[in-house]
Amino acid sequence: MNNARFGPYFRGVSKWIGKSLPEFPGARELFALGGRTLFWGMSAPRMDVSEMTGWPVTEKEMDFYYKIAEQVMDVSNGYTKGSSFQENILNRLRYNGFPEAADVPTPADLVPTNYGQIHSDVFWSSISALAYGLNRKSFDLAVNARAVEVLVEKGKTAGIKVMSLDKKPYFLKAKTVVLSGNTFETPRLLLHSGIQGRAIGHYLTNHSFLLSTVKVSRKQFPEVLGPMSVMIPQTQSRPYQIQMGGPEGYLWYQRYEQEPLQDELSIGISAFGKVESRFENQVYLDPYKRDEYGVPEIQVQFSYSEKDKAIINQMASALTQVVSAMGASFHTTDSHPPICLMPPGSDYHESVTCRMGDDPSTSATNRYGQIHGVSGLYAADNSILPSIGAANPTLTTVALSVRVADYISNQLK
Repeated sequence: MNNARFGPYFRGVSKWIGKSLPEFPGARELFALGGRTLFWGMSAPRMDVSEMTGWPVTEKEMDFYYKIAEQVMDVSNGYTKGSSFQENILNRLRYNGFPEAADVPTPADLVPTNYGQIHSDVFWSSISALAYGLNRKSFDLAVNARAVEVLVEKGKTAGIKVMSLDKKPYFLKAKTVVLSGNTFETPRLLLHSGIQGRAIGHYLTNHSFLLSTVKVSRKQFPEVLGPMSVMIPQTQSRPYQIQMGGPEGYLWYQRYEQEPLQDELSIGISAFGKVESRFENQVYLDPYKRDEYGVPEIQVQFSYSEKDKAIINQMASALTQVVSAMGASFHTTDSHPPICLMPPGSDYHESVTCRMGDDPSTSATNRYGQIHGVSGLYAADNSILPSIGAANPTLTTVALSVRVADYISNQLK
């Protein structure tokens, strides 16, 4: 997969749901085994500790599960190790006002392939976890089927109703069900199943998202570049994260034979701003539209607060400083401004619609991911995050999901 193929492929297999969500127009969904983890930016930083103040999970416990998640996902700084391009950009940033600039933690298995059996999947997805799981214990896997209803009897989970592609229903009995649909689909399934909860679907949170492309002279760098993936992390006093990668898409294996012919190198820069988790921002069922399986479509109510807008302005100012510190220049055209504020939903980091917490009036699950008031029903995806700050959410989602699984395992002993 290279940069030219990635975009068209992703757009071809995912669904642009934002076209019917005027307040969240950038949103896309992918209905597939593996879901969102099949297409993500491979950036796996921990959330800043200041963001976890008030969470129902302690900093010490999060550190424990972060370590497990990082081990499972092969998260390290090794992907850019030895890259002259990486070292050069890091030094420029650190000596010009950004001492916190660091390598982006990347989930990449860098062990050479052994007969194509192990270590053949470089970048992590949940498919990798399922595959390794088969080495520990066999399990059944139903594909080409859609979950349409959670079955509950007298406050206890009884199973789930699914439908095959030919719309034939199946009823799977289970005392324990874990929903990992995503921030849109998990609350959608809960609400359609008649499961009550004041917070279900509410507190929809994303990142405000600024995007830029910059150019640096090719003459400033040695012939063999290597990939570059740098971040300036969120801190208590900096409510945003800046992330940059290059040249021409840092995740793709480099085609060095083309690089000496270029006069300029392209670097993509993203800035993610903290957005307040507010009750009024929500996912809810559309009373007039249903999908092919008879499940109501979703609608989204969303807006940025005045505080969110102030952070967006801070990010724009910081991007200008970062570009100057790198010795780069913005790439602009008549239709492409130097800094683009992307439409809400374009970050694909939406979270928090089934947030965990101790109070059922402000959270959908308890501190272990169990839906309030329903024994045996859990959620384990981006929706259970209590907040997301400015960091990419995938590592935190995996850490909390492992924690949910740990709790369920202990309960079943």
